[in-house]
Amino acid sequence: MERPELPLPQLHAFVVLAEELHFGHAAARLGIAQPPLSQQIRRLEEKVGHPLFRRDPGGVALTPAGRELLPAARRALTGLADALAAARAVGSGEAGRLRIGFSASLALTVLPGLLNAFRRQHPAVRLDLREMTSAPQIAALHDRSIDAGLLREPPADEPELRFRTLLTEPFVAVLPADHPLAGRRTVRPAQLADEPFVLLPREDGPQLYDRITGLCTGAGFTPRIGQHAVEWQTVCALVGAGLGVSLAPAGIRRIRLRGVAFRRIEPGTARTRVAVAWRAGDPDPLVRHLLAAAGEGLPGDAAAAGGPADGGPADGRPAD
Repeated sequence: MERPELPLPQLHAFVVLAEELHFGHAAARLGIAQPPLSQQIRRLEEKVGHPLFRRDPGGVALTPAGRELLPAARRALTGLADALAAARAVGSGEAGRLRIGFSASLALTVLPGLLNAFRRQHPAVRLDLREMTSAPQIAALHDRSIDAGLLREPPADEPELRFRTLLTEPFVAVLPADHPLAGRRTVRPAQLADEPFVLLPREDGPQLYDRITGLCTGAGFTPRIGQHAVEWQTVCALVGAGLGVSLAPAGIRRIRLRGVAFRRIEPGTARTRVAVAWRAGDPDPLVRHLLAAAGEGLPGDAAAAGGPADGGPADGRPAD
C-alpha cells in the first residue's frame, strides 16, 4: 500500500478546523490568515478525494469523510509529538538504552555504586546489563554490541578504545580455611610455590591472568595450574574444596563461602586496576553520563571495595 504524502500543516489545520468548526476562529488559533487555511484544507481534500467539511453560512460541519479522518489525524499528530519528544530525550541523553558489560566480580564492588549514581541522575534510561569477562567485553565494544564496559586490567594496545581507572585493588591469597597459611595474617607469594593454583582461563582476561602469574614469577616460581574456572565464585569454591590456592583482587573477599580464607599479600604494593571502557569518539550522550556517574558514585581506593582480610565471616570460617 502506497503511503500518502500528507504535509503536517494540512493535517494540523484539518484537526483545528474540525475542533473550531469556524474558519475565522481556526485561522486565529493557528496564527494564519483565512485564505492560507482554506488552501490547506482544499489540498487535503484533493488528496482524500472527497470533501471533509460542509460549508454553511454560519460556519462549517464535518462530512462523513471528515468524521472518519478526524480520530486518525489526531492519533497521527499525537504520535508524532510523542516521537519527537522521545527523540529529543534520547538525543540529550535523558532517555534511551545503555548497554553495559561488566565482570561478575565487580557486582561485589563498583557496579552497585555506579548504577545507583547513574539512575539518580537519569531514571528514564533503560540499563541493559551484560555479565561477561574482560576479553569478551573488548570484543563487544569493537562490534558495538555494548556501549561501555567495566573490566579488570584494561589492555594497553587498544587505540580505538578509551579506559578510565575507577579504582585499584590489592591482591589477596585465597586459601582453604584449614591450610597452614590460613593461620597467618599475611602471605608472601613465594610461600605458595608448591601449591596447585586455581585461576581464570587466560583467554577470558589475559591482562589479569598475566598480572597474577607475574606476581608468582616475581617471587621466583611459575605457578602450577591445577584448575581453571570462569568466575571468581567458582575459583573460591574450588579452593574451598581443597583443589588448590589462588591469588585474587581484594574485592573477591566479599564472596563468602564456607571453608575459604583470604589473606593479605606481602608486600602489599601490587595492585590491580578496575576501569570503565568505551569507544574513542563515541558521541552517545549516555556514555558521557555514565562516565560522569563513575566519578560520583565510586570510591577512589580499593579499601572500600573489599572486606575484612582477617577474621569474621568474610574470612571463610564457618558462619553461624
